[in-house]
Amino acid sequence: MKAWICVAALAVALSFGAASAEAAPSAVSKACAKDVKSFCGDVKPGGGKVKACVKEHFSDLSTDCQVAIVKAAAVGRACKADAKKLCADVKPGKGRIAECLQSHAADVSDGCKDAMAKAEAGNK
Repeated sequence: MKAWICVAALAVALSFGAASAEAAPSAVSKACAKDVKSFCGDVKPGGGKVKACVKEHFSDLSTDCQVAIVKAAAVGRACKADAKKLCADVKPGKGRIAECLQSHAADVSDGCKDAMAKAEAGNK
């Protein structure tokens, strides 16, 4: 069940900004696990149903969850070109894009670096 909630939270974050959740997967899943379970626990996964449910209930989500999704979306937008350029051969999911971007930290754009630093600073 926990893995399902993490996947749902990440899918929602991704829907808010291309590669977004890949940049902060644990922050989104951690901040949103209870909300996803509470508002969408009865939704059967598959076909984007859980993602649609969480988007529908976005205004009902806890502030922490909303902030985590927005931060992840901002990182996704800032790092989208870097992910395409540096991690094109990496299969998305399970934080692999985030790991790839981190392994190429010296090569990512300043905007991506800034967005990742701001998101990380807010998660401490």
